Amino acid sequence: MTEALISLPKLPPQLLQGGVAFFPALITAIDDATYWVQLETYIFDFHGVGADVAEALMRAAERGLTVQVLVDGIGTAALELEWQEKLKTAGVHWQVYFPLTGNWPGLGLVRPDLWRRLHRKLCVVDQDMVFCGGINVLDDYYDPTHGVLDSPRFDFTVALHGPVAGAASEAMALLWWRVQAGYSARRHHLAEAWEAFKAAGYGGRISAAHLARRRALALSSRPAGAKTSHALPAARAALLLRDNLLNRNIIERAYRKAIGQARQEILIANAYFVPGGRLRRALIKAARRGVKVTLLLQGKYEYFMQYHATRPVYGALLDAGVEIHEYEASFLHAKVAVVDGHWATVGSSNLDPLSLLLAREANVVLDDRVFAKDLQERLLVAIAGHGRRVEPVEYNGRPWRQRLLDLAAYALMRLALLLAGQRY
Repeated sequence: MTEALISLPKLPPQLLQGGVAFFPALITAIDDATYWVQLETYIFDFHGVGADVAEALMRAAERGLTVQVLVDGIGTAALELEWQEKLKTAGVHWQVYFPLTGNWPGLGLVRPDLWRRLHRKLCVVDQDMVFCGGINVLDDYYDPTHGVLDSPRFDFTVALHGPVAGAASEAMALLWWRVQAGYSARRHHLAEAWEAFKAAGYGGRISAAHLARRRALALSSRPAGAKTSHALPAARAALLLRDNLLNRNIIERAYRKAIGQARQEILIANAYFVPGGRLRRALIKAARRGVKVTLLLQGKYEYFMQYHATRPVYGALLDAGVEIHEYEASFLHAKVAVVDGHWATVGSSNLDPLSLLLAREANVVLDDRVFAKDLQERLLVAIAGHGRRVEPVEYNGRPWRQRLLDLAAYALMRLALLLAGQRY
C-alpha cells in the first residue's frame, strides 16, 4: 500500500497518546540506554516535564553515553545560563539548527532560506529504538505563547524497535555532522563533515562505511537494494524523512498514494491543514467514489495564519461529502491518519505548505491492523467527545469579517510561498 515498508521485529509498535504516555516512556528508554542517545525536536522547553527529560539526558551523559540534542533555532528559545552550565557539565552535546543571530533576529524571518526549519521530533536510543511523532519536549499543559492550558494537547508518538530505528539514527547522525561542521557537507563534501564530527569527539558510534551502505535507507526510506518504490514488500513500517534535496515530496506522496488506493475509510487528524491542490483533489475524488472521508482539525485559535488560512479549503471538501470536525477541548497538535483500517501514519508533518514544502519532517508509516485500529479508535473517541462537526450551511453562512480574514490569511500564505520560490 505504501513504499518503503520494512519488516518489524517481534516487539509491536507502540502508540503513545500525549505527553502523559510519551514522556515516561522516553525517560525510561533514556535511563536504560547503554551507549548513544540522539534527540531532535522543534521545541525543547524546560517547564515541567521538559526539565525531567533534560535531567534524564544529563544522567545518561554522566554515565558516559554519547548524548546529542539538536533543536530548532526558532522553535526553541535560547538556553538560560543555568541550563547551559548544567548540560555542559553533564556532557550533553547541544546544537541549534539555523539559529537567528544578530541585533535584529526577527529580520531573519524575511529570508526564505531560514524558513526551512527543523520540525521533526525524533529520539533514537542505542540505534535500536525510535520515538517519532508530533510531540515536542513541552509539557502538555503549557504553551510558550498562550501559557497554562486548561486541557492537554491532543497529539501522538509511535515507538518502534529495529531497522526503522537504525534508519532514523543514521539520518540524525548525518544532519548532526552537517550542523557540527557548519554545513561544510553542502559546500564541500560529506567526508569533511564526518572528519570534523569525529575530531570534535562526538562520533565513532557508526563507521563511515556502515553509513554508506545504509544511507539510501536513511534518506529515501527505501530498503537497501530495492529496485522500485512502488512494489509492496513483505514489510510493515517505513521512516519517511522530508528534506529539501532528494525527498521534497515523500510524505505528501505517501498520503496521496494511500488516499488514492482507499476503498472504505480515510480518517485524518492534522493540526495545520492547508493541503495543496493535488492532495485536496485526492480527498475529493475519494469521497466522490464512496469512501468515507473524515477530518479532525484545529478548532481553537492558536495562530492567525494557521487558523484562518485553513478555512478557505473547507468549501470544496464539504461539497464533495467530506466530514470535517473541529477539535475544541484544547490545541490539536496531532499529525496522524488511518486508511482502510490497516495503513497508518504518525509523525511531525502537518498538511500545510510549511511542512510539505519547507521544513524537515519525519513520519512513520505502518501497515498494521492492530496499530491502525488502536489509532482509529482514539481518533473516533476524540471526535465524539470533543469534536464539533462543520456543517455546509454553517460554513457558507459565516460572517463577512471572518471570510475576509480567512482569505487574507490564505493570500498571505500563498505570497510567502511565492517569495520562497515554491509552487503549491
